[in-house]
Amino acid sequence: MSVIRSAVTGVGSYLPEQVVTNADLAEFVDTSDEWIIERTGIRQRHRARDDEPTSDLASEAARRALAAAGRTAADVDMIIVATTTPDMTFPATASIVQRKIGAPVCIAFDVQAVCSGFVYALSVADGFVARGLSKCALVIGAEEMTRLMDWTDRTTCVLFGDGAGAVVVEPREGQGTSADQGLLGFALRADGTKTDLLYVDGGPSSTGTVGHLRMAGNQVFRHAVVNIAEAITAACAASGITVPEVDWFVPHQANQRIIKGVGDRLGLDEDKVISTVALHANTSAASIPLALDAAIQDGRIKRGDLVLLEAMGGGLTWGACAFRL
Repeated sequence: MSVIRSAVTGVGSYLPEQVVTNADLAEFVDTSDEWIIERTGIRQRHRARDDEPTSDLASEAARRALAAAGRTAADVDMIIVATTTPDMTFPATASIVQRKIGAPVCIAFDVQAVCSGFVYALSVADGFVARGLSKCALVIGAEEMTRLMDWTDRTTCVLFGDGAGAVVVEPREGQGTSADQGLLGFALRADGTKTDLLYVDGGPSSTGTVGHLRMAGNQVFRHAVVNIAEAITAACAASGITVPEVDWFVPHQANQRIIKGVGDRLGLDEDKVISTVALHANTSAASIPLALDAAIQDGRIKRGDLVLLEAMGGGLTWGACAFRL
């Protein structure tokens, strides 16, 4: 039976020019390169300029994804930006991206699920594209997490960086099997009783300030490994696949120890795991498309490969997705 799938037809990413190494941080934070690497696997991160808002990063990633898909901004009929660091409280960063890339009047909105935002946004795009409501959707994860850092808190400020990644999602005809090109299945979760484990202590209706990121790292780590593994199993079941069939695992790049813990729990071959956390740090909703693009650019992930995505962030939110490129 013929079905319409939502397929990823182009991937692009963008990182700000400034690179901040662990040694750079050690000049004004009570930390060291050895301490950061041992606990997180992070060696450096990128930081946006003061005059470079999230929409700038998102727009450049979008342009590159469109070029990879052989499309232009004129083809776009939907833009979804996953971000926890929007340019403004409103309008949506997606609307600003629409203007900056020169897209026509279309659907444009933001999704806020913190680090899980890209997986959530991808599922939303799937709902539009697979139902024929969009023919060329841009799904973007873009963050400037360094704006939220308390630079006196060495347990969090060393973990995050800035960047953006984007994918173009278009309809493709399939047979309704796991051999189809396209998004195959999702598992999305949230547990609002855990909001105090990872949050920003500010907001328009609470403090009237932007606030700083706060995290109970050990508890987040414990929840991450267990919850992510469950969501991955559920997403695979929804996709009609098993974990051993997966060609590539592209996890949220939060911490190398979490990436390894999830991989070990699922029995994944380490050679199948894409890790860019050493170079990018945690870029929240941008981390998955950044890592996906890096692995496509260096030739590891190829057209036809079966790819598994996962993320967990504040909320707590988490989720997983399987797709064939």
